[in-house]
Amino acid sequence: MEIYCDSAATTAIDPEVIEAILPYLTTNFGNPSSSHWAGRKVREMIDNSRNTIARLLGVSSEEIFFVSGATEANNLALSESVREYDLTHAITSKIEHKAVLQPLLKQEKEGNIEISYVKLDKKGNIDLDHLEHLLAANPQSLISLMHANNEIGNITDIEAINKLAEKYNAVFHTDTTQTIGKVKIDLKEFPADFLVGSAHKFHGPKGVGFIYINKKHKLKPFILGGAQEKGQRGGTENVIGIVGLAKALEIAYRDFDRIHKKTAALKQRLISQLENIGIPEISFNGESKSSSKSLSSVVNISFPCLQSGSLVNSLDTFGIAVSGGSACSNLGNGGSHVISAIQHEDNRENVRFSFSKFNTTEEIDRIVSTISKIYEIDNNIVEESIGAQQLFAWAQ
Repeated sequence: MEIYCDSAATTAIDPEVIEAILPYLTTNFGNPSSSHWAGRKVREMIDNSRNTIARLLGVSSEEIFFVSGATEANNLALSESVREYDLTHAITSKIEHKAVLQPLLKQEKEGNIEISYVKLDKKGNIDLDHLEHLLAANPQSLISLMHANNEIGNITDIEAINKLAEKYNAVFHTDTTQTIGKVKIDLKEFPADFLVGSAHKFHGPKGVGFIYINKKHKLKPFILGGAQEKGQRGGTENVIGIVGLAKALEIAYRDFDRIHKKTAALKQRLISQLENIGIPEISFNGESKSSSKSLSSVVNISFPCLQSGSLVNSLDTFGIAVSGGSACSNLGNGGSHVISAIQHEDNRENVRFSFSKFNTTEEIDRIVSTISKIYEIDNNIVEESIGAQQLFAWAQ
């Protein structure tokens, strides 16, 4: 039995989304920039998709631009706003996604900006008083703070940050990759300057996303080579991705209450059961145990290290997919920069479980029983030479 519990990394495409994009793989295949009937059909669907996203977010369609994903969108917003507005100071945190930190560090290395890092408490929450102190000392800064952290699930009060940005004439960019489709966002309530999202985080296809650029801004294009996206991004549009993105977001808003209730119940079930299976010193990273301060779909748990190896790898051996950090971090060396920024305990393994509407209570029960079995066997290991494969054999 395979169990996928890593939906913060990516999600399965919703069957309704697949149905929506199929015509654009077969009959409606025209280039949307073509002036003939085949192109016009596709152009109309792109316009409809843009209108859908704008309506759901409470903005105008002229403020939505399609890109390859949140990484490109973050790079566009950060790099081009620094250049366009001659910004010399940026404020961020040490637990942002690397798609934010690396572009900012590149700008700093090139001598364009100086970066200040807002203080975090021991659970990874933004110190708003310190943020205001930084803004008072450096008005007209670029602020980049994510709506919810991809590893620990902490939800940040971006409405409060937006008010501070307005007070100190700062430019506010927020990475909403983990919250689009999972938290209802209404930009009429807090008109941030830039906001980004990726379809594959809410059951849409990979390789497509969007950036919201507040109508008071005009950035130079990041990718040149055509007049697509109203001149904001060159290149033939990813039609099937755009159609799938809009449909996936529409479904997420339509079914929001039901999905939120389900993922919150799954999260609480996992927490409650793990706290009662006898593994000593289980703790929760950030606010991930909270039902109000973190995403309903993410919990990050600190486990005592196994003698026999990695818990993440052992679970994988049993067909259970979880994460030790963000999927992007797993491609590089070293541990989680997020966990390192908020705690420094050695001899711990931090595991992120992230749920979607496709997970079940039976899967949660199977995960808990498997973890219990792994630790039970690990405690019985006497010889250090016993490895993960023997552990797997014993567990059968």
